[in-house]
Amino acid sequence: MEIEGRDFMNTPPLKTVRFGGNVVATLAKFKQGDTSDYELLKHQLADPDIKDAQIINWLQEFRNCVTQLSKDHEQLIYVALRLPWLGRSPAVVEEYLSFLSNLVSAQTVYLRACLKMVVSNFKPKRVKICEGGVDISDSDDDDESRCYCFITVCDGKPRSLKCFIEIHTAVNSYTSCFLMPILIDNFPFVQKSSRTLECYVHNLLRVAVYIPSLRRDVLELIISRMLKLDVSAPRGEIEEVEENTVQQELKGEQEEEGLFDMDEDVCSVKSSPAGTNVMVHPVAERLDTLMVVLLAFIKDMCHVNGCLDVERTKDLYKDLVCVFDKLILPTHASCHVQYALFYLCSFRLALAEAFLEHLWRLLQSQSHPAVLRQSAAGYMGSFLARANFLPVATVRACLDLLVPWLHLYIDSQDSGSRAYCDITLHGPFYNACQAVFYTLIFRHRSILEGNMKKGLAYLQSLNLERIVMCQLNPLKVCLPAVTNMFAAITRKYQLVFCYTIIERNNRHVLPVVRSSVGGDCVSTNTNPLDSFFPFDPYVLKRSSKLIEPLYQVWEEPADTEVDTVTTKRCSDADEDDFLRGETPETKGVMGMTPGSYESHLHSPSSVGSPPISFLQRPYHH
Repeated sequence: MEIEGRDFMNTPPLKTVRFGGNVVATLAKFKQGDTSDYELLKHQLADPDIKDAQIINWLQEFRNCVTQLSKDHEQLIYVALRLPWLGRSPAVVEEYLSFLSNLVSAQTVYLRACLKMVVSNFKPKRVKICEGGVDISDSDDDDESRCYCFITVCDGKPRSLKCFIEIHTAVNSYTSCFLMPILIDNFPFVQKSSRTLECYVHNLLRVAVYIPSLRRDVLELIISRMLKLDVSAPRGEIEEVEENTVQQELKGEQEEEGLFDMDEDVCSVKSSPAGTNVMVHPVAERLDTLMVVLLAFIKDMCHVNGCLDVERTKDLYKDLVCVFDKLILPTHASCHVQYALFYLCSFRLALAEAFLEHLWRLLQSQSHPAVLRQSAAGYMGSFLARANFLPVATVRACLDLLVPWLHLYIDSQDSGSRAYCDITLHGPFYNACQAVFYTLIFRHRSILEGNMKKGLAYLQSLNLERIVMCQLNPLKVCLPAVTNMFAAITRKYQLVFCYTIIERNNRHVLPVVRSSVGGDCVSTNTNPLDSFFPFDPYVLKRSSKLIEPLYQVWEEPADTEVDTVTTKRCSDADEDDFLRGETPETKGVMGMTPGSYESHLHSPSSVGSPPISFLQRPYHH
């Protein structure tokens, strides 16, 4: 029966083939103990071949007696909620949305069930296939089994999300407290396919668009799951898997085609499947997919018609910083998720400065645990070194905060009983030292270029020699790669001569720690400053297209001699990080919740290009 375009709100119900009385009469009989028509109604609603006209007819009757649909009729309501409405005509969708709106308004007891029904459509439906008498039920790898709530649209909005809006409008005060537990419970396991995770996360972010009050909670949920993926796939492991795949494919091509010429080998690597945008490492592939979705969301929320919307950007920044404080900052060895904030800060210099100010406050705060203050210093140094959108004036302003703080700390310790090298006593100090050294390694050229005389005068004014020579001995604690490169650069410009201290430190006995299970002490070769640089090279293929233009790669100084005995250096010109192989890898630790701060945003120029609207963005598989 043709019902497209039918004005069903102003016309009587369609004639359909049905059995039993109307809904009002059926409910009356049920109340008196006669359940025959009630069971027949449930059976007809559950018919997989039910027609659009029949659905409309039933729903209109339900709406007329919605106040009678109490808790006693929950079986009937649950059958109605399972009606196949998403893939139906606009007339069915509109009638169904009206029914849900009326139902939750009159009977809030069904709000949770309605929300669960909507959220269940956020993931691709599983397809059951019977082979040899065995049911195979897993559509995760079936590209054709897409979540059709992205395809069918009503009034410019995905149907399932329009359903959310109808429910949220009807019972605004109840939706939020019921919805987040349902979203959490229905989040796919992180081992699920990239497509399943992509569907769900994309829909969650659409919920955050239409119901802004939920955005921070939604971002927290998504980022918490992404961090689980991130810490379980260390950067070195991802690179090793990708490189091994390239080598295996190259070897196979050589054996098949007999190509042993070096130039031809390079070409074959570029054309191999491993050179595509698909990550071979399965966890990295899932994380890459989610990073693409998250970065697209950030870009589209901050831009309107291709122009940066300052107020919307500030609001999103505040939400992301809160999530950063609660989840990202306390998580050690995450490699990629933190780039969401890195990317957002690139839109406007004021955002980057606000983020640096926020980290600076965390580093100084005595009320926060030392481990969080150390992490804040690591983020600050890594951000200053790697964000190529930061002007040299901002870098110098941050050094003018960090270096005097180090001198004040040295002053406070020089005459005390704790003026000796101990990472447990002076952890934030050592991390701040390493942040300064790391920043100067990457930024000394930009400080010196243009006016070498003024640049050198500025570096000399930092009095780095006092920091290096102090009794706290930061060179003993900092990572060897940082120490040696810093020593080489400062010797070249005659700022500090570090090698005497480095040689003396190398002669000292390795750190000794007591076994956690008792017994004798055991020596350890791990660096005592168990830190990491959160903005080390980004290795996810698809999402890296947004990060690469903003990223300062490591360029080996051609005229700087570095002691290669104590520093592992990578000779490959394509390798970015001189720290490769030096940064210790440990399991992620989550759970601490430091306070958040309000940062004042200013106004300089923005960076970015006109986006494709996130709300209309199709999936790419």
